[in-house]
Amino acid sequence: MPLAYDQLPNDAESLKRLVLGKQELIARLTDEIARLKRWRFGRSSEVMDAAMPQQDLPLGDVLEVPPTAANDSHPAPQSEAILRQDSARESSKDTSTKLRRTARVFPAHLPREIVMHAPAACDCPECGGSMRKLGEDVSEMLNYLPGTFTVIRHVRPKLSCVRCSKVIQLPAPSRPIERGMPAAGLLAQVIVSKYADHCPLYRQQAIYRRSGIDLDRATLAAWVGQVSDRLDPLVVALGRYVRSAEKLHTDDTPVPVLEPGRGKTRTGRWWTYVRDDRPAGSAAPPAVWYRFSPDRRGEHPQAHLKDFRGILQADGYAGYGPIYATGRVLEAACWAHARRHYYDLYAINKSPTAAEAIRRIGLLYAVERDIRGQLPEIRRQIRQQRSATILEELHAWLSATLQAVSAKSPLAGAIKYTLVRWTALTRFVDDGRIELDNNTAERSIRALVIGRRNYLFAGSDDGGERAANLYSLIGTALLNTVEPYAYLRHVIEHIADHPNRRIDELLPWHVAPLLAPALCQAA
Repeated sequence: MPLAYDQLPNDAESLKRLVLGKQELIARLTDEIARLKRWRFGRSSEVMDAAMPQQDLPLGDVLEVPPTAANDSHPAPQSEAILRQDSARESSKDTSTKLRRTARVFPAHLPREIVMHAPAACDCPECGGSMRKLGEDVSEMLNYLPGTFTVIRHVRPKLSCVRCSKVIQLPAPSRPIERGMPAAGLLAQVIVSKYADHCPLYRQQAIYRRSGIDLDRATLAAWVGQVSDRLDPLVVALGRYVRSAEKLHTDDTPVPVLEPGRGKTRTGRWWTYVRDDRPAGSAAPPAVWYRFSPDRRGEHPQAHLKDFRGILQADGYAGYGPIYATGRVLEAACWAHARRHYYDLYAINKSPTAAEAIRRIGLLYAVERDIRGQLPEIRRQIRQQRSATILEELHAWLSATLQAVSAKSPLAGAIKYTLVRWTALTRFVDDGRIELDNNTAERSIRALVIGRRNYLFAGSDDGGERAANLYSLIGTALLNTVEPYAYLRHVIEHIADHPNRRIDELLPWHVAPLLAPALCQAA
């Protein structure tokens, strides 16, 4: 609360401390407002400016430039002339290269409609002689036919024996939805349009109406729910596979959930668990498993991961604490989250100290680029040779900087965030399976966020759970470069008659060889 005039101290030192405290509060709140504005309206990229003038740095933060780089930044006059000539030569070469246009080759699996443009007469228009073929010029144009509906008519003849009157008729084939009219292709199209292409059901209703088919939005929603329920055993199998990994990436994102009868929404949560060890040279298929919860209480990820043993790479959410406390799960923190605190400061006020922190963290990412795809043991050896030294210097610099800044400043908060999680942040050095950051999980969240911006909210908790199931199958198909429509159509066609004990055979990497090769590459 603001102090009244008679409550203010009379001595100068107390007034100075009061003013400094107010200034720190104003600066902190100003930074927070700027950060929120950037998150809401600014660009999402966290790329630094290409260069930062050295004069903007305080004396203690001057970047050290290697002698060779310093010499190269001030070339001799003769060298400058040579560089200008080479630059002009390269520029003209690039321009001529851009002017030459290469013909676009369309995929071979696309059907071709051949239109022949031949002269009406085969005689020479000049002398009337006969013509012979010299060759032909062929060019291709890409066309598009809007999605079309077809009707599948199942006919089951009844046969009767002429002697004993025995009647024989084959049983009716199973349907994706019991006694329902949609075939597997239509159901797959509706689901992929909503959860892969982010087209809400009311927009699909309008699209289908243009083809003369009136499908009510409630009907489409009922189909989606019934298909999700039928695919639930497959999602359970996918969850088992994901949690059998040695390392998982996890994150969460909010989703508004409609409260019927109250005219408003409450905030639910989608959780993502990603198994993807390809950066560590693993040949195991990647997979993503989404879960829904009505709130963000820590009991939900604890229930999701109750049988998991291994490494969990996540942000600093306190709800993961009890999972780490069991001793069966090892915490690995995210350098992207740590870096983001410094980037926010740099984006707000171009803080040179924050820029130096970003530069030092960037050295770790340079090492990771060199070892991406290598086996864990090779990654561990190179990290211990190169990254360990960078981390030692970074820790010493952060500790010294923390002593020189105000304890209540945003910069101090960013440094404390890093130092408090230092053990979890540096665990990757001694374990080649761990990634430097949790961007794998953040990428998996992107589809949820784009979809949420289009359909705005989930209709109920059941709707959130069904969406998580369908997002899981589509996301896993895309991770394995399997076209989601072809995959879901195959699964919906076969799951009703597929033995439940062999449900794993319907996971994307097992179905991919049964699909057209072009569809497995198109994703």
